[in-house]
Amino acid sequence: MQVDHMRRVDKWLGIPLCFFFTCFEYLARLLRGKQKKHNPEKILFIELSEMGSIVLAYSLFKKTQALYPEAELYFLTFAQNRYALDLLKVIPEENVLTIDSGSLFGFVSTYLQAIWEIRKRKIDTILDMELFARVSTLISYLSGARSRVGYYRYHNEGLYRGELLTHRVEYNPHIHMAYNLLNLIYALGSPLQDLPLPKRPLTESDLLLPHFDATDEEKREVRAKLGLEAGSDSSRKKIILFNPNASDMIPLRKWPLDNYVQLGRKILDNPQIWIVLTGTETEKAKAENIRKSIDSERCLNLAGLTTFSELMTLYSIADLLITNDSGPVHFSSLTDIHSLALFGPETPKLYGPLGKNNHVFYSNYSCSPCVSAFNHRKSPCQNNRCLQSITVAEIFDRIQKILLSMS
Repeated sequence: MQVDHMRRVDKWLGIPLCFFFTCFEYLARLLRGKQKKHNPEKILFIELSEMGSIVLAYSLFKKTQALYPEAELYFLTFAQNRYALDLLKVIPEENVLTIDSGSLFGFVSTYLQAIWEIRKRKIDTILDMELFARVSTLISYLSGARSRVGYYRYHNEGLYRGELLTHRVEYNPHIHMAYNLLNLIYALGSPLQDLPLPKRPLTESDLLLPHFDATDEEKREVRAKLGLEAGSDSSRKKIILFNPNASDMIPLRKWPLDNYVQLGRKILDNPQIWIVLTGTETEKAKAENIRKSIDSERCLNLAGLTTFSELMTLYSIADLLITNDSGPVHFSSLTDIHSLALFGPETPKLYGPLGKNNHVFYSNYSCSPCVSAFNHRKSPCQNNRCLQSITVAEIFDRIQKILLSMS
């Protein structure tokens, strides 16, 4: 199902449903009275669409485990994102629930099935990581969970999710998303009258990031796939990865494809460098166009030809990654690779990578960022000059400096 279709369903169906259940909730509260505070036993996290946010939520997961060590952890996401959770190894595989977003029928049927599964497992606490989406709010409410934590609009116009949350968290667009996600678990233990939730200082030590360690055998297999078998002069070669892709949710995040072509040609003037294009099966054709335009035997297209585990191993053995603002920005930060991340429609102050070897390019245009939680990540922009203004020359210059420092 296309992203715009999801937005329309979330708006035109989600708003009246949130209003209807809000009226029902007001009546229910009058009948049952004030609920007593309870200690969570089964906690479900909901993050449907943003795969990169799952990596940024690692600190949230670990803090939840520290605060509620006896609680079972669950997660609900779109089916195509579940391998990100498998990578982090925080949520047990059998506790990951998925929704099929491939078609409207598949979405509706698996959506209802997920609600039934949550109720069957008697999950008592939900932390909704989605930014003002109604579809996740309705799951949270219909699940029957006693504690429902999520972002609340307070005095902001729009962003209506009804009055279905028990713990209403202030979404702060001026702090990194990792802190915003942490606020969900801190709100769970905060006094409900302490509005807006939560009231506490930001602590940098709270931000954690796991490290992905590929085995020697995994590295050998990926090197073989690249044609860099043991015994060759592969130790002298440098591998630079290109990720010219971005999710369908915000296609404006793409640096012009021709820039990747120009950059690739300049890089390959060095005979010791190989370029590898990455991406999913649906991105394979565009990556192949870039490979053909670069026109070099040292430029390979692996888009759609690697598993997620192989991609992570590729990050582990490669030297550099040039990428648009998308999932690889965050997944690569789990390894030691140097990444050059290109931001424009979104700000790195909110969604920048947390790893140590990240180099962010951002042009500070007056209209940027133009996508946010307040417009459901949809911009009127048809010409992303904020990204176009990042030149091939400045990216190439940074690459040269990084490679020099590694020699």
